[in-house]
Amino acid sequence: MTQRSPISYPDYLKLDTLLACQQPESVKRGRPAHDELLFIIVHQAYELWFKQILFELEHVQRLFAGPKVDDRALGSVVHALLRIVEIERLIIQQLSVLETMTPLDFMDFRDLLVPASGSQSLQFRLIETRLGLRSRDRIALAGRSPEAYLTVVDRGKLESAQSAASISDQVEQWLERTPFIDRGSYKFRDAYRRTIEEMLESDGALVRANPRLSDQEKQAELANLSAARQRFDGLFDEAAHKKLVDDGVWRLSSRALQAALFINLYRDEPVLQLPFRLLSLLMDVDEHLTTWRYRHALMVQRMIGLKVGTGGSSGHDYLRQTAESHRAFRDLFALSTFLIPRSRLPALPPELMRSMGYRYADETSP
Repeated sequence: MTQRSPISYPDYLKLDTLLACQQPESVKRGRPAHDELLFIIVHQAYELWFKQILFELEHVQRLFAGPKVDDRALGSVVHALLRIVEIERLIIQQLSVLETMTPLDFMDFRDLLVPASGSQSLQFRLIETRLGLRSRDRIALAGRSPEAYLTVVDRGKLESAQSAASISDQVEQWLERTPFIDRGSYKFRDAYRRTIEEMLESDGALVRANPRLSDQEKQAELANLSAARQRFDGLFDEAAHKKLVDDGVWRLSSRALQAALFINLYRDEPVLQLPFRLLSLLMDVDEHLTTWRYRHALMVQRMIGLKVGTGGSSGHDYLRQTAESHRAFRDLFALSTFLIPRSRLPALPPELMRSMGYRYADETSP
């Protein structure tokens, strides 16, 4: 057995290399700006955390690859997504550290950064792409595609990632394979739709019989109920759903949406608890990225006001727009529209209930 040489903390972490990576432009120009080191370290730390996020996303995608996902792998997927969420919380907090730099401090070295910009971060673009943000969904940056700001090599790497299945694509396929929404004589869509029809009819009758509402108010309420009916029809009617997909309202297929809704409504069933956790964490990942973008937009506004960004963008306005529109799992958020109270949930057939429970649950204790 070959004896291994002892390794030291500095050698293991390559500290000589790591700590030599901070080279402020202001120092090179002979007019050192005190806060440039902070600016560099925070952004280098972002890139390190982006690397870890990509590592976790690659792990998730490996587990979701193929025609079938091993149920035992879901725990590992949930764990990876949870780690990503915690990293996102950390990178949001890093903005507070960066904001200890005042706008005047930033002006000491800002002009030295032109035309460098965070839009040139390949790793961040890869994170967005792996999650499911499509090229056509990206907002133009200063009249150009965000990909145009990358180097030729990095652009090729991003294009390769865009041609592969994203986590959003893989989750959609996984949801479409959910067996419980259509088993034997039981059809989730039929049972759920009957309940919705009954609820809407009951609500309509209450509106019509309410003596406190004027005729105009009743018409407005009934119009709201009619609009709600159309939204529900769009969830279950294939033709209506296809039109909504074409219009950009929905992204997931009708069956995938029904499966996600089923998981949300019956999440207390043992077999659905982990899938529900998975869908919730995907929303957490999306929400935290949105929070980071919005916090970043506010910080940029605070630092440069109405000035143009170093990369040529509109600064705060562009970042605010991306916070609102660059979302990969918008459909999962929209499902709350279709939730109904637990007290109104259609009862599941006993055989289906047994298949979703633990095998030992029906065992008689000695």
